[in-house]
Formats: sequence, C-alpha cells, structure tokens
Amino acid sequence: MNQVLGDRRAILILLGPALLMYSAVMVIPVVWSFGYALFRGNLIEGFTFVGLANFGRLVQDEQVAAAVRFTLLYTLVISTGQIVLGYSLALLYTFVLRRSSSLIRTLVFFPVVLPSVAVGLLFSRLFAVAPNSGPVVSVLDRLGVAPFDFFAAAGTAFWVIILMDLWRSMGFYGVLLYSGLIDIPTEILEAARIDGARGWRLVRSVVLPLSLPVLVSSIIFSLNASLKVFDTIVALTNGGPGSETTPITLLMFQTSFFYSSFGYGSSMAILISVMCFMVTIFIFRSSRRDLTVGGAA
Repeated sequence: MNQVLGDRRAILILLGPALLMYSAVMVIPVVWSFGYALFRGNLIEGFTFVGLANFGRLVQDEQVAAAVRFTLLYTLVISTGQIVLGYSLALLYTFVLRRSSSLIRTLVFFPVVLPSVAVGLLFSRLFAVAPNSGPVVSVLDRLGVAPFDFFAAAGTAFWVIILMDLWRSMGFYGVLLYSGLIDIPTEILEAARIDGARGWRLVRSVVLPLSLPVLVSSIIFSLNASLKVFDTIVALTNGGPGSETTPITLLMFQTSFFYSSFGYGSSMAILISVMCFMVTIFIFRSSRRDLTVGGAA
C-alpha cells in the first residue's frame, strides 16, 4: 500500500478519473454559471455582455430580497428542528431502545427514501380542503374548527412545509447522529455514571462534547440542504400563495427557464453558493472555537 501511495503515476491513475468526473459535474458548471452572470439574454435572443450589472440588479431586487428572507427563515426553523429531533432520536436509539432500535430506526428512516414529489402530494392530500377534505381538515372539523385552506395563507403554508420536511428528514439525521453516539467508548460512559452523571447531566457533560464532530457535520449538511431547498416546496406549494413561499432556488429556476434570463438566474445561483459557503465557514470556525475552549478547560 505504501508503494502505491508513494507512486505519483499510480495516484494519478486511481484519482484521475474521479477528479475528471468531479470537474465535469461540479467545477465546470460553476465556472460556466459565473460566465453567464456577466451577460444578459438567452439562447434565442443572443447574449450581451453587461459586466457586473446583474449583481447590481440582484442587490436592488425586492423579489430577490423576499426570497432570501424566506430561505433564511426556512433554514433557521427547519435546521433547528432537524438537529433537535435527530439528536433526540439518536439518544433514544442509543440509551433507551439500544439493540431493539433497529425496527424503529428503519420505520423513521423510511420517509427519507420516498420521492419528493410523492411526499409533496401526500401532504397536499392530508391538508386538502376541496374538493374532498383531507384527514387533517376532517379532524379539525370534528373538533369544532371551521375548515380552511392551509395553502391559502403564507403562515399556514409555511408550517405545513416545515412539518413535511421534518417528517421526511428527521430519520436521516437520527441515523447520522446515532452513528456518532455509538462510537463513544462505553468505558467513558460507565466512568461518568460512577461519578454521578445521570440523564441530562450525562448528555451535556459527556455525550454532547464527544459527539460534537458528527453534530457539526450534521449541522453543515442541514444548513446547506435547507438553503438549497427546491423540490419539496415545488411539489407542495410551487412557491404559493403568490410568491410567499418561494425560496431563492425556485426564483432562480423561474428566472432562468420561465423568463429565459440566464444571466440574471446565474447571478442568483452564485448568491446561493456564496450563502452556503459563508454558512459552512461560520460553522467550522464556531466549532473550532468551541473545541479550543473545551480543550483548554
């Protein structure tokens, strides 16, 4: 193995195809998109070089600002819910269910493998008010609550989206965080219990610090996925009512392919990339600071 890893030709042969594929799928489209952002027009009308004008328009566009505000609010709520629920499930699997948690993990994880369109249609039927009332509306009607359309108001539509995405994704984060908890040495946990650590104190003082690396990875996954949310919202509300639940990704798609403004849509794509990059850097720096403080203590 050392001979293979020390041979540059072997490394090139082994990694070359993967690097070539990565460049073709990831790097080249990013560079191409940045190039489009410097132009105005489309394939039919042709392209006109406008420099950084698309980015200037991006800063002044109220529709973009509204989409960014919705995206940030959605990201804050859904990521908090995913991490809290996922970590709670991981603790349940590790310390309560233990070896008998396999079936529960499978059942909770099952929504992750369902197609986004199927999940969106499922929740649209659950909360439907016409022509046939869905189960949720029927239950509320029996409880004396007058039937109303959950998707007619921005507030209720937002919380249906949150509920749907939490139901769909919490199993993934539960398993991801569970993989970090089971790696904690049992000797450390037993020593903490002997010292009197129980319940929340054990979690706060021992389990949480030792599972911090996988927790940070989960937070980064959650934040980046939330900032790039697209398919579930399109399947459920398509950005409605009006544009109240339109994230920046959906606005980018509509601008590029509905209105054929490739340059302006590309500038939105770059904005999304910058947002994801800044969030990742912030989480990395914050976690490094926590680890440094914890090590010094």
